[in-house]
Amino acid sequence: MPRSPRIEFEGAVYHVMARGNRREPIVFNDSDRDMFVKTLGEAATKAGFEVFAWVLLDNHYHAVLRTPHGNLVEGMRWFQNTFTRRINSRHRLWGHVFGGRYRSILIENEDFGGAVWRDYLRTAIDYVHLNPGRAGVVDGGAITVESYQWSSLAQAYGKSPTKRPDWMAVAETMDLFQNKDTAAGRRKFLERLNQWVREEKGIPPVDEETIGERVKRGWFWGTDSFKEAMLVLYDTQVKTKSLKGNRVHQSSGLLKDHAEVSAEAILEAAVGHFGATRDELKIPIRGDMVRAAVANRIHENTTVSQSWIANVLGMKSAANVSRQIYVFRKIDENTLAPKIRKWIKIKNF
Repeated sequence: MPRSPRIEFEGAVYHVMARGNRREPIVFNDSDRDMFVKTLGEAATKAGFEVFAWVLLDNHYHAVLRTPHGNLVEGMRWFQNTFTRRINSRHRLWGHVFGGRYRSILIENEDFGGAVWRDYLRTAIDYVHLNPGRAGVVDGGAITVESYQWSSLAQAYGKSPTKRPDWMAVAETMDLFQNKDTAAGRRKFLERLNQWVREEKGIPPVDEETIGERVKRGWFWGTDSFKEAMLVLYDTQVKTKSLKGNRVHQSSGLLKDHAEVSAEAILEAAVGHFGATRDELKIPIRGDMVRAAVANRIHENTTVSQSWIANVLGMKSAANVSRQIYVFRKIDENTLAPKIRKWIKIKNF
């Protein structure tokens, strides 16, 4: 699976999940499950995570959490490594428990958007809490969501404040869903989820998007303005080399989005520099190397595909882009038109 960089900042909220290696179990009995919960609690306490929701099934887990200290990588590394050591020691196993590293999806929070951020966080919390329903473990009737013991519903939301873990952000979540943190309010919170399971309702979309597909393939869950803010932050972290613990594949969703933003900036710069519209840049002129110069600059400075370049510059195919870039690089710079020579020397866009 493509790897996205971990964008970290104080107050960032994430949906995190991991599956067992080759989708095999990560727990084998209730003692293991209890150890998982205790290890998660230790990790949250050590890292200062504020956990809105979590659920554990036999071969995977989900959680929604906030990182007040901007330390997702550090806290999650401790959690997964520690749990792996403990489960392997307990069952005399060896090797990986989880199938690669955990996935993390940034969730819009109040620092980056308007009131709609609440909808994104609410749907993420519901998505986690309804996981046993989607898996057929609970039916919302005889087997209720709170009767499934290995989620934050049973171990936090069904309990009074004095009996729930300190690392769970239950009171904040209850307020987010406009329920009072009272016995009656908690019953109302749980019954809404049970009704959804009974009626097999899907989680409502936000701005016509559903969280299920985003969890499978995306890197953020929020508005377009939140996405743009995260891309700017990522760009800043890349330039300052402050990204921590990231080995990335260029095919990840975040990097594709970031690459296209960077490529668009180069295109806009080309429009201004050459005094041509984007449509005019697409028009092939015999002997004119402007399109090739722009294509070369995009190829050098971003990771967009040559097919993407072909599409925006009207160059027919990726193979044509490759050929024109090759020809352009072989040309003596001194023979190029003055505007192209100046274009080559521009350092930043």
